[in-house]
Amino acid sequence: MSLTGFASPWWFLLLIVVAGVAAGYVVVQRLRRKRTLRFSNLALLEKVAPKRQGWPRHVPAALLIVALILLTFSLAGPTAEQKVPRNRATVMLVIDVSLSMESTDVAPTRLEAAQDAARSFAEGLTPGVNLGLISFAGTATVLVAPTTERGGVVKSIDNLKLAQSTATGEGIFAALQSIEGFSAVVGGAEGPPPARVVLMTDGKQTVPTDDPYDPRGAYTAAQAAKQQEIPVSSISFGTPNGTVDIEGKEVPVDVDDESMQEIARLSGGDFYKAATAEELKQVYDSLGEQIGYETKDADSSRPWVMLGTIVLIASAGSSLFIGQRLP
Repeated sequence: MSLTGFASPWWFLLLIVVAGVAAGYVVVQRLRRKRTLRFSNLALLEKVAPKRQGWPRHVPAALLIVALILLTFSLAGPTAEQKVPRNRATVMLVIDVSLSMESTDVAPTRLEAAQDAARSFAEGLTPGVNLGLISFAGTATVLVAPTTERGGVVKSIDNLKLAQSTATGEGIFAALQSIEGFSAVVGGAEGPPPARVVLMTDGKQTVPTDDPYDPRGAYTAAQAAKQQEIPVSSISFGTPNGTVDIEGKEVPVDVDDESMQEIARLSGGDFYKAATAEELKQVYDSLGEQIGYETKDADSSRPWVMLGTIVLIASAGSSLFIGQRLP
């Protein structure tokens, strides 16, 4: 049992009483022995006094003391870290659908592998998380606003279509705007729910320019996400050997790990690299654990109560077996 603290540690004052009971037991045993030695007729004593049972006669009392200690621990309200599903969170899944996603360096294609992994991520995300979906190529489109209903998200993932150009910054800005609008509606006394952007792309920005620090560029968007305390988890997907056929010409479509790392750093998020469909699924599984669950200090007194009760029953049972009476 791994403990992180106690909710009511003042209950440990009862251990003073337990220590007093233990000390009292020792004193009583010594006094009983002295009284026995005062009996002058040892022959008669052997006939009328029961035979001493040695150390086993102390077992019931020892178990009783242990049970009292365990039950005192349970009263003190021990706490332990436990992974619990999140009840409030917003996640925007932002997926690149530029023509480079047609590359077959990841079988069957980058897009189909991405769809499969994103579908699994959406279906496996804990029910309390609001999930939205954005696709981007030359522009960004909000396909599904944040919702706990997964059916619409999965259907939109299945219907993703390729288009020209890569406006990474627009995809992030669209996610931030969608989160802001959703938070304004659901935010109550507790404030807006925590939010995160999960960005999956295979190449560098091309729109509005190839400068990520453009006012609508990817780095500018990442900085805006940092200001709003919305980290971007970026996934760089693909291999250095990817190519696509554009108008009969084979065009290389290398992944841009450096840009994805910088987006994650600027926004306060994490960077992931996936070169295969299996690696992409593993990334999404990891994100699902991080996003869908949180670690909290929760009550863990139940094991102590159970153990204390078992030891208490063992004390009573051993007392009946050894001394034919309850302690």
